[in-house]
Amino acid sequence: MAKKSTTPKVKAVTNKNSITFFEKYINNAAPTSFEISGQKLWLDYIRPYVDETYVDNYGTAVGIINPNAEYKVVIEAHADEISWYVNYITSDGLIYVIRNGGSDHLIAPSMRVNIHTDKGIVKGVFGWPAIHTRSGEKEETPSLKNLFIDIGCVTKEEVEKKGIHVGCVVTFEDEFMQLNDRYYVGRALDNRAGGFMIAEVARLLKENKKKLPFGLYIVNSVQEEIGLRGAEMIAHKIKPNVAIVTDVTHDTTTPMISKITQGDLACGRGPVVSYAPAVQMNLNKLIINTADKNKIPFQRQASSRSTGTDTDAFAYSNDGVVSALISLPLRYMHTTVEMVHKDDVENVIKLIYETLLVIKNGQDFKYMK
Repeated sequence: MAKKSTTPKVKAVTNKNSITFFEKYINNAAPTSFEISGQKLWLDYIRPYVDETYVDNYGTAVGIINPNAEYKVVIEAHADEISWYVNYITSDGLIYVIRNGGSDHLIAPSMRVNIHTDKGIVKGVFGWPAIHTRSGEKEETPSLKNLFIDIGCVTKEEVEKKGIHVGCVVTFEDEFMQLNDRYYVGRALDNRAGGFMIAEVARLLKENKKKLPFGLYIVNSVQEEIGLRGAEMIAHKIKPNVAIVTDVTHDTTTPMISKITQGDLACGRGPVVSYAPAVQMNLNKLIINTADKNKIPFQRQASSRSTGTDTDAFAYSNDGVVSALISLPLRYMHTTVEMVHKDDVENVIKLIYETLLVIKNGQDFKYMK
């Protein structure tokens, strides 16, 4: 007889409608600088749960609860995903690319792609020489010098007639799925999972009729993958007093990752609370105390110098913004099979939600009380 799992099932705060949105949101392509379609989906979802919305000049989307409040708290994720740019089209119709963000050249060969043009999506594949033809020779590894996309054309002119030109953005083709009723799997869970989670916080506040003593800005930033640029811009526009950022971090139990250098973190063990110079210690203590009080499991991570997330952009903006980072453990970052545990998604939502309910004002976070 099989032994039953003793792990308690996490009570979900999401529902069927929200998971349907999550799937649609993940399946939609929203690469860096081309986030508009994803931002429309996101805004349509959160609009019933906020008082106002707006989009800045570069595409960062914001929903606001209590827009007239003087004290301002941000909860933030980033909306963009890694991709490629068309960089060169050969005379015989092959397409060479450069990165748009941290795209992984090692996973590209044999992947199907969508090339986004003004005429619509053009399908293609990253080609690669057959194993038979490489026999007995020194193996070449994939690199930006030898990766190419084949769309079935034989001339440059034929490629261009389809609307493809230098600067067109390219994304991998794949679909969201659920694995073993335990994981969500898909492209761009880094970090549209974050956008989903902060949207769920807004929904829960509305549905549970919670009144906040501050203005809450639910922020879905652009251009994180190329240097935190969207967060930099929106931090200066909002001028918040507090920022709670959510992003993903590595599940270090997967093969070929060193726990000595990356820490001991795993999917299914809860949200990850970060320690770093940009993380304000009193806000961090409030988050940890909130987790303990509400029996929300959590993990800890330390980061040298910077977190590498939008937390850094908010913390060092304006006159210094009280900031913290709550991360979602993720496997296989920057691939088409990024994986996050369902329980962790639920618990990140709960932790942000419960933390907001105990924030009062700036006295909570004075460096020296």
